[in-house]
Amino acid sequence: MKLDDALKRYIAEITVNEGKSPRTVASYKSDLSQYIEFLKDEGIKDTKKVTGDLIEDFMVDQSIEKKGTSMSRMAASIRSFHQYLSYLYDEKDPSLNLEVHRGVKRLPVFATVDMVNRLMASFDDTNPEQLFQHALLELIYSCGMRVSEAVTITVNRVDLETGFVRILGKGNKERIVPIPAGSIPVIERYYHLVRPVYMKKNTQLFFLNRFGRKVTREYVEKLLRDKCIELDFKEHITPHKLRHSYATHLLQGGADLRAIQEMLGHSDIKTTEIYTHVANRQMFDSYARFHPGNLDDDDDL
Repeated sequence: MKLDDALKRYIAEITVNEGKSPRTVASYKSDLSQYIEFLKDEGIKDTKKVTGDLIEDFMVDQSIEKKGTSMSRMAASIRSFHQYLSYLYDEKDPSLNLEVHRGVKRLPVFATVDMVNRLMASFDDTNPEQLFQHALLELIYSCGMRVSEAVTITVNRVDLETGFVRILGKGNKERIVPIPAGSIPVIERYYHLVRPVYMKKNTQLFFLNRFGRKVTREYVEKLLRDKCIELDFKEHITPHKLRHSYATHLLQGGADLRAIQEMLGHSDIKTTEIYTHVANRQMFDSYARFHPGNLDDDDDL
């Protein structure tokens, strides 16, 4: 079911059939409107496409600024929404494992630089399919793109000669992001060697699968899930977490917070500031682990 249609039907259900108070209905509608907006930003248009990983990513983002009580209410709204769809429309409920960790701010989960390097090095670029997969993930990570932005980007927005990409983000707001020099060769090879073979009809989409069709979010999610298993990563990396990794690694490398805000397409600097919390957490973790005063006598210095 289309997201907006599902929300309208759910609100009608709790208003008319369940008789919830106007205040409760307004709270649920507010929570679910934010949730659905996030799903749309991630390229999701149908409720059947929602996954547990997507819900987790949304809840982590929300937990940065919301208090425990607000998070509990948000979780209740999402559970109720999906339970309604499951009961009346026989849809799978992706919120079954949704948990709220009270009193603890959950920072965005990201891959380390080593993990990203291992991920990118795992592709055999002499294989057309793997070269396509490598180029796709390289552009998502190296430019901090939402997966919905990557799978819909067109040829005229990727300038490999000057090394910039023009990304059409939320609210049709355009941002210009540099493509790192080290990422350009693999993207160029895909564009010149693989895309012409995959293209079955005239299209401006930059990324095409081997059938000449648009790449789906589900394909990217499965690709990353399979890679995490192959590489034995303890943390599962989603496309959204690759975007978190991009921002975190830029901050760790000394990039200006305002510049990161522009490249991510955040309208509010407060959203970008979550990455300073990540960097600070890493600094204190390193201090606790390596400061001589925290080492046992028999530890190697």
